Amino acid sequence: MDTVKSINKGYGKVDEAQDLALKRKTRKRLIYIGVSVAVLVAIIISSVVAVAVHSRRNNSPKSTPSTVPELTPAASLRTVCSVTRFPASCISSISKLPSSNTTDPEVLFKLSLKVVVDELNSISDLPRKLAEGTDDERIKSALGVCGDLFDDAIDRVNETVSAMDVGDGKNILNSTKIDDLKTWLSAAVTDHDTCLDALDELSQNKTEYANSTISLKLKSAMVNSTEFTSNSLAIVAKILSTLSDFGIPIHRRRLLNSNSADSFPNWVSPGVRRLLQAKKLTPNVTVAADGSGDVKTVNEAVARVPKKGKTMFVIYVKAGTYVENVLMDKSKWNVIIYGDGKDKTIISGSKNFVDGTPTFQTATFAIQGKGFMMKDIGIINTAGAAKHQAVAFRSGSDFSVYYQCSFDGFQDTLYPHSNRQFYRNCDVTGTIDFIFGAATVVFQGCNIRPRQPLPNQFNTITAEGKKDQNQNSGLSIQRCTISANGNVTAPTYLGRPWKEFSTTVIMQSVIGPIVKPAGWMSWVSGVDPPASILYGEYKNSGPGSDVTNRVKWAGYKPVMSDAEAARFTVANFLRGADWLPVTGVPYQQT
Repeated sequence: MDTVKSINKGYGKVDEAQDLALKRKTRKRLIYIGVSVAVLVAIIISSVVAVAVHSRRNNSPKSTPSTVPELTPAASLRTVCSVTRFPASCISSISKLPSSNTTDPEVLFKLSLKVVVDELNSISDLPRKLAEGTDDERIKSALGVCGDLFDDAIDRVNETVSAMDVGDGKNILNSTKIDDLKTWLSAAVTDHDTCLDALDELSQNKTEYANSTISLKLKSAMVNSTEFTSNSLAIVAKILSTLSDFGIPIHRRRLLNSNSADSFPNWVSPGVRRLLQAKKLTPNVTVAADGSGDVKTVNEAVARVPKKGKTMFVIYVKAGTYVENVLMDKSKWNVIIYGDGKDKTIISGSKNFVDGTPTFQTATFAIQGKGFMMKDIGIINTAGAAKHQAVAFRSGSDFSVYYQCSFDGFQDTLYPHSNRQFYRNCDVTGTIDFIFGAATVVFQGCNIRPRQPLPNQFNTITAEGKKDQNQNSGLSIQRCTISANGNVTAPTYLGRPWKEFSTTVIMQSVIGPIVKPAGWMSWVSGVDPPASILYGEYKNSGPGSDVTNRVKWAGYKPVMSDAEAARFTVANFLRGADWLPVTGVPYQQT
């Protein structure tokens, strides 16, 4: 049973000594960043100016002397790698490539991506090989999670590589493109971290699992790919993003046509646009348990979805309860699934951690493919509080939307794992960490309802999992209502920071009396989270919104400014105007 004391040592968690060491390390890192950031930006800008001047000199028939120093490739590589968390591995890995003899930051970034892809490919089959060496089903399951996540990470990095070159091969470097690159690399970082979580949570049942030869071997093999992925993300976030913000040309660039509020983003094909503009969707397949449709189960419908479809595939699920676990893998693109109402069309499962399934695999419904939409459906995990982690819905779908849906469970109900997600007018019910993950996600107009957990347990609504400071992930709850689901006497909090850079903002929402005056709780009891987290509240109302007695963490802002809160709106956090209009789902930009 998870008590208030013992629950702090669940999956993916650090002990108190580790947390204190982490705080000291983070504090030193933040001081270093604060001192060096201005100097670094100046170096980046001067480096690019030097390249540009050198280029103009070479292209000019009459070169004139210049005082701008010419950079060496080695100096350029050191400058680019200095912004990463792992500069030594950044320099050593890229410098081994013959084409690293360049002063162009974009070329160096592309080389960093090649390093990641090569390393991931080299270990992608290791989980399967290690699984062949054990008869333990828990270890096999954890290794299976890692294998799937490695495949997903490879796809995310390859997607980043493809996005760097468009049409004539000239890069298009603007804020929208930078946001895409950061999102996909953030997802790849989360994939690595989730694999490690799956290995670490083995120790919840048997301590020897965490230190098993198999677990340690895979963790050791992942060190390089973990560092290389983080390095590429840092280069995007701190080098390319800076160049884009300052409008500094590295090459000649064509500009993207901007999307107006009623236009369609480039990723939406003409066929999909016509379908989405139609007043009524015509399903490609209808699911009905009574046999009145094309198929009787949701899984049968999913099997008919084409791989990487360019046009929207529509699944209609008639009213009824469908007891099955549904997985739509990364090849299922552009799918809409809708029902007759969140309390009428129900998909129900009961997989859970206690019975031997890794948290990642407990989801009743899981989606990985991009461009997913769900409407008027309820997803339930019926395992109950005693079974601990039991996910109702998990999403790693980029550009995904959930409208008028419900997600019901206890611990770990809703898992926005990665990429960009938007939830509108949805209900979420649970107990411990019941909205968790590392997606870039906004909830608007949702009902968030803590329920009574087991005796001696508490409720924490959120547990955001941002592990790397350069990830653009975070959790924004805007214009929602937080209220009890029935009679709730357990201590209830808005959330707790799961990872080193956890980011959660609750704004313009109605917070009921169920929430304790402290508002938030630490991951490790009695130990403040590191200052690197970003937690905040903005213009909330209701009896639970009083911030007078809130926690006094260094990384928590009880009263955010307008500018600080604006970062977490649909317009800025999700760049919603670029893609949400095509869905037909109502949303508020600010």
